Parts: sequence; C-alpha cells; structure tokens
Amino acid sequence: MTVIAVLGTGQMGAAMVRRLLASGHRVRVWNRTVPRTAALLKLGADVAASAAEAVGDADVVITMLTDTAAIDAVLFDTGAAARALRPGTCVVQMSTIGPTEVRELAKRLPAGVDLVDAPVGGSIDAAEAGRLIVLAGGEDSALRRVAPVLEVFGTVRRCGSVGGGAALKLILNTALVTSVAALADTMTLAALLGVKRDTAMEALAVGPLGGAVTRATSTSASFSIALAGKDLALALRELGEVPAPVAHAAAHALGAAPDSSADVATITSKERQCA
Repeated sequence: MTVIAVLGTGQMGAAMVRRLLASGHRVRVWNRTVPRTAALLKLGADVAASAAEAVGDADVVITMLTDTAAIDAVLFDTGAAARALRPGTCVVQMSTIGPTEVRELAKRLPAGVDLVDAPVGGSIDAAEAGRLIVLAGGEDSALRRVAPVLEVFGTVRRCGSVGGGAALKLILNTALVTSVAALADTMTLAALLGVKRDTAMEALAVGPLGGAVTRATSTSASFSIALAGKDLALALRELGEVPAPVAHAAAHALGAAPDSSADVATITSKERQCA
C-alpha cells in the first residue's frame, strides 16, 4: 500500500487527509500545531512527532503549508524533513506559492526525489467530496506515479513542467479576488441607488460577475482575506512594473478589510456597503 505523508493539517490539509482516509489510503500526518491532528488520529491517520518522521518511509509526501517560508522551515530548516526523504519518493507541493519558488524547491530536494507541483482549485467542501481541480505540473514519469493519489481529490489538469501548476493557480486566484472586489464595489453602488441587495445579486448572477456572485453567496467555501491577500501579492510580484490597476485596487480592498481571518467574500457584505 502507498504510504502518504501530509505535512500541514490546517483547514484544507485536514480536509484532504479525510478524503484520503475515506478512499482507503494509509496516511501519516504532521502539523506544527499538534492539537490539529487529534481529530485525524481518531479517523485512522498516523500522527508523526516530527516532519522528518512523517516522511521517512513515505512514497508520496504532500505539503499543504501557508507559504514559502513555512515550506522552507519544514523541509530544510527546523523540520529538516528533506534529509529524511528516500530516493524514489515524490514530493507533491500543493501549497499556493510562486512558480519561481516551486522550481527552486525542486532543485533543493535530495537526488532521486521528484517534485510535482499541484496546487488546487476549490475549497474544503470540494476537497472532502473529491471535486477539486488539481493543477499538476512536473515530469511525466513523476505525474504518472502520483496520479492515483491526485485523482482522489478530483480532476487532474496537466499544466506542463514544474511551476506550471503554481502559475495557473495565481491566474485563477487573481481572477477570483479581483472579481469579488468588483462585486463589492458594484454592491456599494446598488446600496447607494436604493436597489435591494437580493435584487442586485439575482440580476448580477446571470451577468459577467456571475462567478463572483456564486462565490460570495457560498455557505461552504473558505478562503481567508489574509490568504487571498498573500496570493494576490504573489501575482503582483510576478507583474512587477507592468501596470495592473485592477489587481492593485483589489489588494487595497483586502488590506482595508477589518478582519483578515474572515472569508474573502465578506468584503461584499451588507456591513461593508453601509460603512
């Protein structure tokens, strides 16, 4: 049986572990905040005392961590998990980081260890239901080896070489955040014009902001303003000096939100319109 190690069991990481366990896989987990693994232990996951212990005999290692700094710490610094990786292991990097960081990560892994770049589109409910879109980049041989694992999460979309998945994820998240910010401004206009919120939302749902309306009215999706801001900052870094006024405006809207832990769709809330 394939041994899968999952490093990072926050909301999305835990949902993915639950999906793997429900599909009959053997899963070993590690998280910097130990109490977050308790519920997964009850469901049948093995809990490792360290990141290095988690990956020691794993065939596939999934990282679902906050950012590049967290990945560096776990794999190469305090966690030092990279030194425990065996030749033939495949690291599946599923965190949202930049394509440059992904390619640098691949270079730093031990000889004989492959990297597949596989961030996902979708939220916690989609992860548990196996309805994520997995944006996979990497060598064909490595992708073939981990395909049975990735397919547990949903539909796998090939994105070329390592870094291709990260690039497409930044594109998708930039579209999401800017459209939600546009919806927020549109709803402010609706409020000022005296148009009822439900009326405006219903009309917008069949127009160009339909996807943003669906996301803003979802009761199951979870994508914090802090993480959305982090991802948009990555996109703006890639844009560099290229003019991107809409993306900058969306970043400003996120930065002005009072609660960075709230879902990104809260910037379209009634309270925001009345501020």
